[in-house]
Amino acid sequence: MRLTKMSHACVRLEKDGRTLVIDPGGFSEQDAALGADAVLVTHEHPDHFDEGRLRAALEAAPGAEIWTLRSVAEQLSAAFPGRVRTVGHGDTFTAAGFDVEVHGELHAVIHPDIPRITNIGFLVDDGAVFHPGDALTVPGRPVDTLLLPVMAPWNKISEVIDYVREVAPRRAIDIHDALLTDLARPIYDRQIGALGGTGHGRLTPGDATDL
Repeated sequence: MRLTKMSHACVRLEKDGRTLVIDPGGFSEQDAALGADAVLVTHEHPDHFDEGRLRAALEAAPGAEIWTLRSVAEQLSAAFPGRVRTVGHGDTFTAAGFDVEVHGELHAVIHPDIPRITNIGFLVDDGAVFHPGDALTVPGRPVDTLLLPVMAPWNKISEVIDYVREVAPRRAIDIHDALLTDLARPIYDRQIGALGGTGHGRLTPGDATDL
């Protein structure tokens, strides 16, 4: 499996000539979802879900499908009947040849006065990759590569470090990093790397690694 980091929370996974894209939102490249055989969306926030990008991807590839939670599916299903599938915690499915498990139900708390929305994470190919969306969901299964939300309005670095420790992946790769300045990156790298208890790294958008 090959993982390509796109901007912010989006990644592309490639295996056996097929492509799975997760969270091609408004902070990601305009063409982040193009060429995908399947797209997974964790929740409705615009940095993870961009309707225009998804419509373009589905129109360009008539066989492409989307798996997501109800709040996103309701915005797309009428235009693409039979191609937008609603999933939730505990569901399993196969998309573009990738086996996927759904974990989690709610977005992390941003502030007590802000109602929480739904959020799901995707565990791909028996724990090879876990993308939690906007939550620190622990899937309760071994994870090889954790896609780690390093900087968001809803987290702080101590929580990020404790999350890495609890999931205990073989390695963690940064996502949700568009708001993290270049000045702060070495601080995050040093502290997560020293305290997380596992291999930690980050990829520049467009860079890829084999899993």
